[in-house]
Amino acid sequence: MVTSATGGLSPETREQVLKELTDLRAQRAQNTPRLGEADKAGDSADQADALEAHEVAARLDRRIAELEALLEHGPSSHLLADGTVVTLRFSDGEEETFRVVTFPGDAPDLLTSDSPLGLALVGRKAGDEIRYRTPRGEATATVVSLKAPH
Repeated sequence: MVTSATGGLSPETREQVLKELTDLRAQRAQNTPRLGEADKAGDSADQADALEAHEVAARLDRRIAELEALLEHGPSSHLLADGTVVTLRFSDGEEETFRVVTFPGDAPDLLTSDSPLGLALVGRKAGDEIRYRTPRGEATATVVSLKAPH
């Protein structure tokens, strides 16, 4: 169990998780009446609606459970810590610096810990060459620096 007050998440990430959790719970509450109506399905169109309502509820329930576990237990110990700063040199010579996050965000300098690139960085140090999958195939980069959060 994670003992820190933030559950091993940065304050920004924790806030994002809590916001998504609130939104998902509201969506789930809105979907609940549809489930009751769906169970009384008559014709095939009604049955299709019923199936869709149950699938939506199941998807919402899964994501809610994932977020609750993240808040309770923190990110997996098999991932880079939330807030780690990593600088990489890509095969074209360009260097980029990223902040590792557990929860995806919109900023271009964020790297999710469970992405192919994030996973390739686990256990690495400056000077290591990494390989990871992209939509265009395998790519490589060199770790210039990797700084864990304080």
